[in-house]
Amino acid sequence: MRVMILHQSEGAAYLQRDLAAFDIEVETGSLSDAEEALAQPGFDAVILEAGANADETRRLLESPTRPARLPVLLLLRVEQMTGIDPSWPVDDFIVLPAAAEELQLRLRRAVWRKTGLDAASTLRSGDLLVDLANYKVFVSEQAVSLTFKEFELLRFLMTNRGKVFTREALLNRVWGYEYYGGARTVDVHIRRLRSKIETNSTLYIETVRNVGYRFPAE
Repeated sequence: MRVMILHQSEGAAYLQRDLAAFDIEVETGSLSDAEEALAQPGFDAVILEAGANADETRRLLESPTRPARLPVLLLLRVEQMTGIDPSWPVDDFIVLPAAAEELQLRLRRAVWRKTGLDAASTLRSGDLLVDLANYKVFVSEQAVSLTFKEFELLRFLMTNRGKVFTREALLNRVWGYEYYGGARTVDVHIRRLRSKIETNSTLYIETVRNVGYRFPAE
């Protein structure tokens, strides 16, 4: 899962450390950059810290740059709760201080309610989303049809981001040690996979000349 935390106080900084214990990738930003950050693709959820001005916080939550399917959790303190209206467009509330176990569960629950996906079993890179539990792939929220081997190849590369694999290594790891096809098989599947998930402006799978392929680390 990949989460953006938009905060203004140091008290929220510990959340990044706590979420890392659950293999949740976190990026942070300030409330002043909230509207721009909400428009960035590639995040499963956003945690937004409530500011001192309740009207400004609500304005950020209603920002037109916020994708409709992006879950937003509001981070606040007990004394701020009386200023929150139940009509605010948030998916859940987190009251500080919050236990890491509670926080990650609320995040996963918010993502599931919004998208029907368990964020713990998804892989994401930009507009590319892989649902491991249901063997589904989406690009810009549109379903993409992959063969079983194309899916397994994409999953293997994404779960090993940044690592370069030779064609022979991919044959062994994805097709199995008993597969006797040539390295050309990998090239064909990579080409088909690229044609389904990439565009002229968005490339996901890198060719490392004279070596093999990799999915770049973000």
